[in-house]
Amino acid sequence: MRFVYPQGKRKALTFSYDDGQDFDRRLAGLLRDHGMKGTFHLNSGNLGLHRGREVFVSASEIPEVYQGHEVACHGVWHRNPPTITRQQMVLEIQEDRKALEKITGGLVQGMSYAFGNYNREIMEIARSLGIRYSRTVQETGNFFPPSDFLEWHPTCHHNNHLLELGDNFLQVPGFYELPVMYVWGHSFEFGRSGDWSVMEAFVDKMAGKEDIWYATNGEICNYIQAVRSQEFSADGFTMYNPTATGVWVSVQGDFLEVSPGEIREIGEL
Repeated sequence: MRFVYPQGKRKALTFSYDDGQDFDRRLAGLLRDHGMKGTFHLNSGNLGLHRGREVFVSASEIPEVYQGHEVACHGVWHRNPPTITRQQMVLEIQEDRKALEKITGGLVQGMSYAFGNYNREIMEIARSLGIRYSRTVQETGNFFPPSDFLEWHPTCHHNNHLLELGDNFLQVPGFYELPVMYVWGHSFEFGRSGDWSVMEAFVDKMAGKEDIWYATNGEICNYIQAVRSQEFSADGFTMYNPTATGVWVSVQGDFLEVSPGEIREIGEL
């Protein structure tokens, strides 16, 4: 028995983009047109601002621009976490959550660290404020899920061997369980140069694969945390799902879903 993603998908692909500049429009649309999902980390204090060449998506535009994607925190004012007080860090996260939840009408439980800077204290502050995951900028080049989702290292920045890593992901070895490719960056890195060719080539390459789950950061976090909460009988033949999320397993080539609250015979671990 092995865990798999929903509907028996073997792999997951997700995107994570920061700052909420106007170039997110094109990027969000590009992903949506290819059946993909991403998470966009916004600074609520910057919404609607025009600051030189920086133009930020406004609050009223968020439902349209990010339709089908996830909106997550990046700090109200994009302040550098290790250089501010604990109280200021609490406000950066909590007030960002409040503002974004009011706009989206849902829970905002994801984050990326401003400037990629964080430490253990900041991780615990985020955890205490209801943040379930937060992305760093430390690239791994691999496809393993994180041990701690408050320290989620991405696979790569889109300027760092993206197409090569995409090829590797399409042929990821069978010993990877629940592999995930996690791409991060800023949409202005395409927009200011006018060169979208790498991202366009990547989404063309990766689109429409039957074994890939195209998901937001939050969906992947929630699913893997549900997987990690599963319980088994002593002989490993019976699985109990105590979570609110259906979990899928592969048993001798067949895909089975264990529904929330279900106890099911699934075979040996």
